[in-house]
Amino acid sequence: MTSLQSARRLMLGNEAIARGILEGGASYATGYPGNPSSEILETLFTWGESHSAAVEWSVNEIVALEAAAAFAFSGKRAAVTMKQNGLNVAADFLTTVSLDELSGGLLVVVCDDPGPLTSSNEQDSRHFAKIAQIPLLEPATPQEAKEMASYGLELSQRFRVPCLLRAVSRLSHGRGPVRISPIPSQQQAAHFDTSRPKIGLPFLVTQNHARLIKLREALRVEFETSTWNRYTGPEKASIVVVASGLSAIYGYEAIQMLDLVEQVGLLKLGTTWPVPTEQILLRLESAQTVLFFEEVDPFAEDAVKVICAENLDRLNRIKFLGKNDGFVAGPNGSGVGEMNTDVALSALARLFGLEANQQAAPSEELLMRAREMLVPRELSFCQGCPHRASFYAIKTALEMDGRDGFLVGDIGCYGLAAGTTGFQLIKALHCMGSGMGNASGFSRLKRFGFEQPVVAVAGDSTFFHAGLPALVNAVHQKADAVFVILDNAVTAMTGFQNNPATPSSVAKGKQRLRIEDVAVGLGVETKVLDPVADVHAAVTAVLDAIEAGGVRLLVFRHGCTTFFQKGSRRDTRPIICVDTEKCLGDQCGCNRFCSRILSCPAILFDIETGVAQIDDQVCTGCGLCVQVCPREAILLEEPEGQSP
Repeated sequence: MTSLQSARRLMLGNEAIARGILEGGASYATGYPGNPSSEILETLFTWGESHSAAVEWSVNEIVALEAAAAFAFSGKRAAVTMKQNGLNVAADFLTTVSLDELSGGLLVVVCDDPGPLTSSNEQDSRHFAKIAQIPLLEPATPQEAKEMASYGLELSQRFRVPCLLRAVSRLSHGRGPVRISPIPSQQQAAHFDTSRPKIGLPFLVTQNHARLIKLREALRVEFETSTWNRYTGPEKASIVVVASGLSAIYGYEAIQMLDLVEQVGLLKLGTTWPVPTEQILLRLESAQTVLFFEEVDPFAEDAVKVICAENLDRLNRIKFLGKNDGFVAGPNGSGVGEMNTDVALSALARLFGLEANQQAAPSEELLMRAREMLVPRELSFCQGCPHRASFYAIKTALEMDGRDGFLVGDIGCYGLAAGTTGFQLIKALHCMGSGMGNASGFSRLKRFGFEQPVVAVAGDSTFFHAGLPALVNAVHQKADAVFVILDNAVTAMTGFQNNPATPSSVAKGKQRLRIEDVAVGLGVETKVLDPVADVHAAVTAVLDAIEAGGVRLLVFRHGCTTFFQKGSRRDTRPIICVDTEKCLGDQCGCNRFCSRILSCPAILFDIETGVAQIDDQVCTGCGLCVQVCPREAILLEEPEGQSP
C-alpha cells in the first residue's frame, strides 16, 4: 500500500468536517447536539484530545459561540457546531461578533435539515451569512467538507471575521472517500490584546459596519479564483444550470441521465456569499436560459439575478427558472422538501420536452400494494423509557382534575408525546423551551376567564438550554403553571450526549447540577420523584401541584434506560410475566391497555390466545405495566438469587 493510498479514508460528511477542523488547526470545538450535526463534535471528542484540542458540549448554541469567540479573540482557532434551529439561538451574538476584528479563526458549522428529517422546520441558514456579512461555504462532497472546514478557519483568521460553513443532511450523513492531511501541533500561546478591546457599543458600530462592507468586496475577489466554483459543459452554452453545494451533484447526475452533456453547462458554486461575480458573468454571457438547483430557498438564485440585473450590457435576455417561479419544485411545491436528482431530472426534462424516466418514483398503485403489506407502526418511546410513566402520570392527573387541562412541550424525545405513545397529550410544540414560556403566558389569561390547568414539560438538557429564563419569568410574573422536568440524565434524542444534569461519573468528571438545587435560588417549590418506581405517586404529585396553584416544579428523575442499561446482562433484570388466567384481553374492558394504550414495545398481544405476552428479549423490567394493569394480571419476579 502506498502512502497516497493510506491517506484516504471513507468518511461521513460530518466526520470529514471534524477532520478538517483539526487539520485547520482548531484548538477548541464546542456546540450543542442536534441532528444532523451531532457527529461532528462526537468525532472531535474521539480525535481532538490526542491533538491537544479542547472539545466540549455547551449548554446551548449561543454560549457555545461566545466561548469559541474567546479563543478567536486570543489568537487561537475555534469551531462551533449546531443545526439550523441552533443558529437562531446563536444569531444575536453572531451578528455582533462579526463587527469585531478577530485575531484567530472562528468557524461556525451549521447543518441544515431540508425535508425535514429530524427537525421542527426546514429553514435555510445561508441567510445568516448575508445578515452577519460573513463568508459562506457550501461543500458538495465529504472531501470538500473537510477542505472547506480547514480553509474556513484559515480564511476567518486572515480576514479577521467569522466564517459560516453550511452542510445539509444528505452530506452530513452520506459517506465518501476523503484524503486526509497531517494535523498541526498546537504551538502558539494564547493572548488577548487588551489594547484592542472588542466592544459592541453604538458609537463603534458605524465604523465597524463600514469595515464589513469593504471586506465583502475583498472576499468576493478571493472567491473569484476558488476551485470550489467550477464550470463543466459547452464553452458557450445557451442553457446553464447554476447549482450550490450538494445540489450540484444532483445537477450533474440529471444532465448525464438525460444525455445533455453537450447541450447544458453547469456552474457549481461552493462559495455562495459573497458570490463570485466575474465567474458568474463569464459563464452566463452566452446563456439564454438559466436553471437554479439549491436546497430550500432561492438564495443563490436571488444573488445571481441581482448580478445579471446590474450587468445587462454584458448579457443576453435571460429566462430564469428556479424556485421563485416554481419551475424547480418537488412533490410538495417549490422550496419545500429536499432537492434531489428526481427534482433536477423533472426540471430539465420539462425544459427539453423529454421523458424524465424517474425510476425512483414508484407508481401510486405500487405504493398502495406496499402499504397493504406493511404492518402499521407508529413512533414510540423505547422499551423501559421513563417518559412513558411520566406522561401516564400527567394524563391521569389531568383527567382526574376534570377541567380540560392540557400539556405544552418542546423538542426532545418527549416531543413524541404529541402522538399516541404519549397519549397525544402535548397540544403546543415549537422550539426548545417554548413549552415553559407558553405555560407562563397561558396563566396570564385568567383575567379573561381562562380556567384550564396548564402543565409544561421539558427535558433536563432543554431546561438548562432554554427553560431557565422561562422559569425565572414565571416566578417574576407570579404565573400559575406546573413545570415538569423529565430528568433522564443525558441528552437522549441526539445520541446520549452529556449535559449539566449528567452524573459526573458519566460526564468525565464535569460538575453535575441538580435541577432542584437551581430552583432553590428562585424560591420555587420543587418535588423530586421517580415516576417509574411509583407511577401512582407521580399522579398524585401532578394533581397536587395543579391544585396548589402558582409556580410548581416537579422533577421526574429516572435515567434513560436505553443508555444506562446498555451492555447489562438480561439475567440481572427483573422478570415481567403475564398471568394468563387473569388477563382477559379485549374482554376485560381495558381495551388491551398494556399493548394498545400503554404501547410498550415489549408487550405483545397473542391473537390466538387472546392474552398479552411479554417479549423478554426486549423487556427492560421497569415494572410500569405491573403498576397500571387494570386486572393486576402482569407480575414482577426478581431474577434468581436476588431479593426484591
